[in-house]
Order: sequence, then C-alpha cells, then structure tokens
Amino acid sequence: MVKFSKELEAQLIPEWKDAFVNYCQLKKYVKKVRLSKKPISDQTHLLHLHNQEDDPPQYGFSIFDPVRYVFKKLSAKFQNSSTDQREMIIQVRNKNGEGDEESVYQTVLLHLFSEEDEVKEFFERLDEELNKVNQFYKIKEKEFLERGEALNKQLETLLDLKQILSERRRKNHLLRLESGSLPRSNSSSVRSASDYSESGTEMDETSPTNEDRKNGVNNFTGGTRTKTKKTRSGLRIDIPATNPTRTISAVTTKLWEDLVNNPKKEGHGDSVNRKKIQCAEKMIRGAFVELYRGLGLLKTYSSLNMVAFVKILKKFDKVANERASSSYLRAVKRSHFISSDKMVRLGDEVESIFTKHFANDDRKKAMKFLRPRENKASHMITFLVGLFTGSFVALFSVYAILAHMSNIFKSGTEPGYLETVYPVFSMFAFLSLHLFMYGCNIFMWSSTRINYSFIFEFSPSTTLKYRDAFLMCASFMSAVVGAMVIHLILRSSHVAPTYVDAIPGVLLLCFIALLIFPFNIFYRSTRYCFIRVIRNIVFSPFYKVLMVDFFMADQLCSQIPLLRHMETTACYFLAKSFKTHQYEICNQSKLYRELAYVISFAPYYWRAMQCARRWFDEGDVAHLANLGKYVSAMVAAGARLTFARQHDNLWMFMVVLTSSIATVYQLYWDFVKDWGILNRNSKNRWLRDDLILKSKNIYYISIFINVLLRLVWIESVTRISSPTGFMESQVLDFFLASLEIIRRGHWNYYRLENEHLNNVGKFRAVKSVPLPFRGIDSDD
Repeated sequence: MVKFSKELEAQLIPEWKDAFVNYCQLKKYVKKVRLSKKPISDQTHLLHLHNQEDDPPQYGFSIFDPVRYVFKKLSAKFQNSSTDQREMIIQVRNKNGEGDEESVYQTVLLHLFSEEDEVKEFFERLDEELNKVNQFYKIKEKEFLERGEALNKQLETLLDLKQILSERRRKNHLLRLESGSLPRSNSSSVRSASDYSESGTEMDETSPTNEDRKNGVNNFTGGTRTKTKKTRSGLRIDIPATNPTRTISAVTTKLWEDLVNNPKKEGHGDSVNRKKIQCAEKMIRGAFVELYRGLGLLKTYSSLNMVAFVKILKKFDKVANERASSSYLRAVKRSHFISSDKMVRLGDEVESIFTKHFANDDRKKAMKFLRPRENKASHMITFLVGLFTGSFVALFSVYAILAHMSNIFKSGTEPGYLETVYPVFSMFAFLSLHLFMYGCNIFMWSSTRINYSFIFEFSPSTTLKYRDAFLMCASFMSAVVGAMVIHLILRSSHVAPTYVDAIPGVLLLCFIALLIFPFNIFYRSTRYCFIRVIRNIVFSPFYKVLMVDFFMADQLCSQIPLLRHMETTACYFLAKSFKTHQYEICNQSKLYRELAYVISFAPYYWRAMQCARRWFDEGDVAHLANLGKYVSAMVAAGARLTFARQHDNLWMFMVVLTSSIATVYQLYWDFVKDWGILNRNSKNRWLRDDLILKSKNIYYISIFINVLLRLVWIESVTRISSPTGFMESQVLDFFLASLEIIRRGHWNYYRLENEHLNNVGKFRAVKSVPLPFRGIDSDD
C-alpha cells in the first residue's frame, strides 16, 4: 500500500507545491507527540497483576452478580458520555470573528492538552497550514473570478463586432442588389468601431445577439447580466505579432509613429475586419480553455488538501488516543477553500459559454478542448522499443563482422566508402543520439515532477513521453544500420556502384517523406510541430519567440556537424558523385566552401535574432547580452573554420582568443542565467536555494562536466596543427560531435529545472493568454 505522503507528492500541482499542506512536516510533529507520551502500558499491566493478587478468587455464582451487572451498564454509559466530551478537548475559532472574510484560524486547547507543549506545537503548525491553504485559495479564486469577468466583457465585445460585420455585409449586399451589381465577398473589410458609433450604429444594441447573451454570456460573479456593455469608441484590437506579416506591420507602424512623433490619437480606433475578428476569437477561446484548466487545478488543490487534513488528524488521534479530529475537521469544512462554491459555478458557466459560442452547442466537441485526455502509456510501445533496440544491436553486430571480413577500411578503399556512407549515416546517427538524449531528459523531468509539457506549451494529448522518444530513436537507428548492411552486402557482391551508392540518398528521401507524411501515423502531431518550430527558427525574428522555439534553436547550435553533413550529402547527390565517383568535386567548389561559413553561422544567427525579437517584445536588456553570447560564438566558429584551411600562427592565435572569450561567455551564461546557480549567498554553497535533486554533489559534478565538454574545441585546434589520417580524422570528428550532443542533453535538464523553479516561485501553473480588445469601459 502506497503511503499517503508519496501519493500526495505524486498528485499535487508542482507549481503550487509550496502552497499545499506540508504533510511531511506535520508528521514530524505527530511523531514528537507520540514520543512525549508516557509508556503507560507497563504500568497498566502491573496494576492488573496487583489487582489479581488482592482480589480473592471467586468460584461459581455470587449474590452480588446482579449488582455487578448493573454497575457495568452504568460504567459503559458513563464512558460513552465521556467519549463525547473527548471530542470537545479542542476549540477552533476565527481570530477575526465569524463574519470576517479574512479568516485566521486558531486552535484553543482544553482540559489536559493545554499542559502539553508538543500538542500545542502541533496545533499551532496545523493552524498555520490551514491559514496558508485558505489564503492561497482566496487569492487564486479572486484571480480567476477577475479573469472570468474580463473574458465575459471580451466575449460581449466580440459578439458586438460580429454583429457589426454581419449588418455591414447585409447592407452592402442589399445596396448591390438594388444597383444590379454582384455582391461583394464576405471577406471585405469594414470601417472602424468608432465610425459605426458616429454613424448611428450603436454597439450596445442587443438584437440579434441579445438571445446569445441571455443564454450564454453570464456575469461570472453571479447571475445573468441584465445590461449589455457599451463599448468605447476608442476600441483597439491588439493582435500579437506572431507571424511575419503582423511583425512587419507592427514594426513599420512603430517606426512611423516615432518618426513623425505623433502616435495614434486615442479614440481613432483600429480598423476591424473579418481576419482580425477571427484572430480575436481564437485568442478568447484559448483564454477560456486556460481559465477552465486553472479551475480544474484549483479544484484538485482543494480536494488534496482536505484529504491531507483528514489523514494527519487521524494520525494524531491514534497517537494521542483522543478524538480531536472531529472538532478540527468541522472547522476545516467551514473554511473558505472547502465551503466556497464560486469556482464550481464559474466552471459550469465556462462550460456552457464555451459549448455555445465555440463548439456550436456540441458538448462533446467542447470537452475535447476543455478536458484534453492524456495518452496512456501503451505496453505495445515498450515492446516495440525492445524489439527495435534488439534489432539495432543485431544489425550493428552483423555490419561490424561484414566490414571486418570485406576489409573496407583499408587504405586503398576507405576514402571512396567513407565519402559515400559517412555523411548520410552519421547525420542519422547524430539525430538518433539527440532523440535518445531527449528521451533521457523527458524521463528525468517526469521523475522529478518538472512540468515540461506546460513549459513548452505542448498539448497534453500529443505530448511525447520518454518511451515515444526511445521508440523513434531505436526505429531510426535500426533502419539506418539495416541500410548500411544492405549497402555493404551489395557492394561486396559487385553490384553496379551507381545503384549501390544511391542507397543513402534513397534512405534520406524516405525519411523526408515520412517527416511530411500527411496521414496520422508515427506521431504526426510531433512531426508537424517540429516542422513548425523549424520554420519559426529559420524566419527569426519575424515570428514571436516561444520557449520551445529558442530551446530548439539551442539544440541546433549543437548540431552544426549534422548541418555540415546535410550540405555534403546535398552536394554529393546534386553533383551526381554517386554516378561519377568524383568525390573531390564538392571540396574543390568555391560555393561549397563559402556555404560552410553560412551553415556554421546559421544556428548562432537564428538564436541571436530570437534574442533581438525578445528584446523588442519585452524590452529586457538581458536579451541583448544573450545576443552577444551568440555573436561571440559565431566569430569563434568562423575563426576555427578559417584556421582549418589556413594553417598559420596568426589564425591559430585568433582561434585561441575568440574561442576562449566565447567559452567564458557561454559558461557564465550556462551557470548563472540558464541554470541559475553560482550564487555565493545561497544556503547551498555556490548553487541556488531551491534544488530538485537531493544530492548537491550531482550539481557540482554537472558543473565540472559542462566545463570539460565546453573545452573540446582545444582538441580540434591541436589536431589541425598535427594532421592525422582521413579515417582517424572522420572518427574523431564523429566522437567530438557526439560529445557536444551529450553535453547539450545534459544542459537541457538543468535549463528546464531552473525554468520550473521560476514557475514554482511565481505559482504559475496556467498559461497567461493575452486578450485582444483594449479600451473596454466598465458597466455604467
């Protein structure tokens, strides 16, 4: 049977952990009470023996038996009445008075308990926990009620604007019918909200959306709104610049306003068209979903804390041999976090509104948005992981044996074979290794209760689990090694080299086809999410930067060898080297050598542009400092690439200088900003105050490993100075690139741990969705 403390730890909301009942601490106080109790069992036993010695033995029937029977009945009745009195040994009262909303509970000990310090400490601590839970619940309840009221006004404004668009299209349609011309498209834009207010089209008219408001748009603080909101003529629609079109429009507007030093006057309003209304509706729908999710979390918070109070009071009763739980639980049930039903009513209203306005009265469809189901772990996935892992090991063993028997790595044949096989197969190997490290990250995040799906804003129904990542990794490597075995067998069988050397290209095309395959097989949502994130990265800074975007861009900074192999593979097949077997064509091409700089710079450039975009959106100067880190890495990469082609002392000095500066910059940012450690004033020496992993030594070892792996560039510089053979050089490059991927996977865990602790510190368990309409007046 699982202990409740572990069950509570597994079910509580990680971001609100500090606001939950500290059950483990209360158990320690109960233990103190138990230890303070006198061992009366031995005294009772001795007293019983003494009574047996004093009382003479009785045999047979006695004339006093009826009297004794009556006495026992009276004693039993007296014990029952005393049991009722034992429930009144404590009194829980509100220090601020029963009618005060700001309840502060305090337990008064009666009878013998008033003399026991351990019991007093326990109830003082219990009162603190009850007041903490109550206060936190009130804060969140108020926050969700205010959010619900704001969403109510936003939805009313949305319905008003939809009515305006509908009336405008109807008038245009009638005018064109009267003039004999064809009606215009429904996508035509309309005038601003202020224009309609000035021309006599009032935005607070209730027909025909009055019926919708009566049935769906309720006031979240209680009751149906009897008066619709009048929208201010200065209404603005604030749509976030999440794509290139909106970004360019926002930047040009801001530059123009700064240039003429004459911002838009208040009351002018934004032009309202169908596309803006659709974007606003999508934002409001997302805000309702997040509000409903927050209500569900608060309900879980209330129920788990109630169970915790019941469990700890039962433990206390058992240890103290009293019945204090009944009196205290009555006070707990009267407390706000149990007695308040505002969140229940608010949840019902959100369900009805969402079903009516965003799901066409289809409750089943609405629940798919409001209550998305998480994918349950399947035993089939575990079986397939084992199957493909075993297949990979077997195929790799076969490949090693065949490679040894055919002597393909001897000096006469190694360049041709490696030029054909190495770029493509190593590219898949790097990708599979990164997937494996990502699977390890997910496993560690899940084990330590880091809510990675919330941090990355993934849908619960499509979030990858660690078994899914391992399955993708094992299946990829099985296919790749299988293709290597087939390639080697056909090569040894003297099949035409033109067909044999096309196998890597066919494998690459198959994986690209699988990536864009439109049918819902093999993690389509994950594949399309990956494509979307890569698009956002490539077109930085025109897309709004999310956590998953810059996290993936950081992964690309560790995958520059993979990008270089993609360049080599593309050149290999576009130049038809698999037919001519002239492998030096790519290396001798000037364009190929110049593209090497572009590819080496690209990940750092994308990441720098993301920092610039975040600075533009948030105004935080720290993003500009982060941009400088990637610029220094870009300069160091260019210096190393130039030194690989020009072996002189000047460029070697430049490599050492730029790489040293970039490494120090990166290490500082890794430890101080990304991991949040190296705090001198921390209670954990040179770490941070809050640690998720129990052993501090793990953090110190991780610091050392990160420093060591950040310095692998030194080996590449020394190898350029002392050239080795082609085969040794390729193997060493593969090994160093693999170390960088491992370092990135190691870095990922601590990066998300720090992000999670930031969410915990701010009690941020629900995403904050921006609302589209600005300038909404309150009700008169």
